[in-house]
Amino acid sequence: MYSKLLSIDKGLAILIDPDKQSDDDSLVFLISQINALQPDFIFIGGSVVALEAFKHCVSLVKRNSRIPLVIFPGSSVQVDQKADALLFLSLLSGRNPDFLIGHQVAAAGPVRDAGIEVISTAYLLLDGGTTSAVAKASQTEPMSQEGGGDIFHTALAAKLMGMQCVYLDAGSGAKIPVKPEHIQAVKTLQLPLIVGGGIRTTAQVSQAHHAGANLVVIGNRIEEDIRFLQDLIVYKNQ
Repeated sequence: MYSKLLSIDKGLAILIDPDKQSDDDSLVFLISQINALQPDFIFIGGSVVALEAFKHCVSLVKRNSRIPLVIFPGSSVQVDQKADALLFLSLLSGRNPDFLIGHQVAAAGPVRDAGIEVISTAYLLLDGGTTSAVAKASQTEPMSQEGGGDIFHTALAAKLMGMQCVYLDAGSGAKIPVKPEHIQAVKTLQLPLIVGGGIRTTAQVSQAHHAGANLVVIGNRIEEDIRFLQDLIVYKNQ
């Protein structure tokens, strides 16, 4: 999956939060609509997901889709061998040791035993103008998008530590997506760049892509209105 991420230009990933799926029928319908879009990846994960709900969601997606499934974990228990890969995240934007290294230590054994591909990922939570679920769960403050030197240098530190990619996230439901200037700056590090949070229109998807995002992640917008997937199909086929 990392080789695919390296080669992607203007890619799309759809994020499914198992905690926000009301029943199997609605989830299967959502998967069918995602299949019509054919994004590069399906991400699964959430900040407060129960383990049983997480594993059930992974199983249901794998039974109903051939799109590569990548775990975007909110905690150390979100590991499943049915997935194709896992973003091994470190929340470098915060200073809570549990999310810098604690959860990673707890997950290391299960991840190894699952035998799935691991992508070492620097996760930077940026201020999207609202308090995100990630900020609440991790008890960390997002990085300000004003200025931006700290954002670039944190991503640079991640590269120097050998991390494989960078994820810039404004948080679910963000009012302000990641600004293009931060995408452009981090892109100069020549690491695969994932961008998400607060992206509500195809114009914002295009803006992130043109700024240098390899992969744009859409989640909350589709939870609000599944018809946005049709807009993404039109965008993708332009």
